[in-house]
Amino acid sequence: VKLCSALYVHLFFIGVMVFLYLIMGCFPGLTILQIPYYTGAMFVMVLGVAYLTCSVVVFFRDLSQIINIILQVGVWMTPIMWDFTDIHLPPAVQTIFRMNPMFYIVQGYRDSMVDKIWFWERPWQTLYFWVLTGVLFWLGRRVFRKLRVHFADIL
Repeated sequence: VKLCSALYVHLFFIGVMVFLYLIMGCFPGLTILQIPYYTGAMFVMVLGVAYLTCSVVVFFRDLSQIINIILQVGVWMTPIMWDFTDIHLPPAVQTIFRMNPMFYIVQGYRDSMVDKIWFWERPWQTLYFWVLTGVLFWLGRRVFRKLRVHFADIL
């Protein structure tokens, strides 16, 4: 339920973003068609993480604070408000930033609206994201299915 309600808020802000781009005279072009792709990719990744973390937090309540810290660090390691290419970072640091799966999503939105780059033009990043997302989703579903029979006893 939380994921679906957050999706509606996200879609609203995508509409605001497109509206602001149109007001500024920046017409996105055909690459705007991949916005639903990146939204769906983010939804699948977050769903996998949610399955994993929510099922484990039921048993280890203090784990939620650790997860919040990890997510906060992840947000700060994602180039949301700044362009990754404008900052000249050492290659090792660039690799660390690119390992964050949200980097693919944020860069994808930027590619769709600003840089006019299709997702298949970055094949290694796309492959890395989907392999990582697939593993997270598979692991999350597996852990959730194994632990859900015990939820009623714990809660």
